[in-house]
Amino acid sequence: MFSGKTLLITGGTGTFGNAVLKGFLHTDIKEIRVFSRDEKKQDDMRKQYANPKLRFYIGDVRNSDSVRDAVEGVDFIFHAAALKQVPSCEFFPIEALRTNALGTHNVLTQATAVGVKRVVVLSTDKAVYPINAMGISKAMMEKIAVAQSRVAGKRTVINVTRYGNVMASRGSVIPLFLKNIQEGKPLTLTDPHMTRFMMTIEDAVDLVLYAFTHGHPGDTFVQKAPAATIETLALALNQLLKTKAPIKIIGTRHGEKLYESLLTREEMAVAEDMGGYYRVPCDNRDLNYDLFFSEGSKKIEQVEDYHSHNTHRLDVDGMAKLLLKLECVQKAMRGERVEV
Repeated sequence: MFSGKTLLITGGTGTFGNAVLKGFLHTDIKEIRVFSRDEKKQDDMRKQYANPKLRFYIGDVRNSDSVRDAVEGVDFIFHAAALKQVPSCEFFPIEALRTNALGTHNVLTQATAVGVKRVVVLSTDKAVYPINAMGISKAMMEKIAVAQSRVAGKRTVINVTRYGNVMASRGSVIPLFLKNIQEGKPLTLTDPHMTRFMMTIEDAVDLVLYAFTHGHPGDTFVQKAPAATIETLALALNQLLKTKAPIKIIGTRHGEKLYESLLTREEMAVAEDMGGYYRVPCDNRDLNYDLFFSEGSKKIEQVEDYHSHNTHRLDVDGMAKLLLKLECVQKAMRGERVEV
């Protein structure tokens, strides 16, 4: 489907964008456009890849005009641009709203205006039952994407992908733990019983590609992912590096949950099990709710949400096996310094 096509990645200088480039640049795709506001990272990528298929666009998803220039002539979009740090979004919630929600609206509006064929929007488990500004802004982003999909229909197919913790991505605790181990510092845990979904960046890319190839307008996709406690993660890193870094419990940070959900009960009631993924179809009812109110669904009462406490739980050995896939862990095991 990508042969001879042009792909735009918003927020393309991040972990996700780099993973896509490594997997796509050697194919017969025509062009990949990286859209972001960080000129230094773009320059670094330009030098690193030195590939004529790669083009860079300076801009901000908050600015509809700069988005318009970037989407002209594009076939597909992976929308990854976002503010992702929970604490910074808590202190500056309007910034999270402007980038994550209104920025997505700009991307989707311009994409449908020029006839982009498919857009996959990247979301997060924090958008489910959100308690922090980052999650709330991402939840609004999802609502905007689904609403826009009803308007665009099959002319521009819009899908949402929702995933949990991407290990070693920007803001991940794993490089910090590795750095602390190398410097002889304790590993600080907010709550040892806190669980998080564990995904590699390759899993995240696979999820987007799955949504791209299987999605109907407005569908939301999640990958069935294992989870682990933060204590298990710390113990697994100690095991791999053959260290005994002490663990220090510092208490839950503002805006953190004990566990994260990937699907609500309401979504699980209508979700289609696709094997390694769940597909949640778009709710295409209109504002005439009479039928719904007179014939409500009892299935919602019989299911629970899909979260990191009730998914497959990794033990220390299982977590260590998954960590071995990470480049930063491999570097640390070779004795190389890990930067956060």
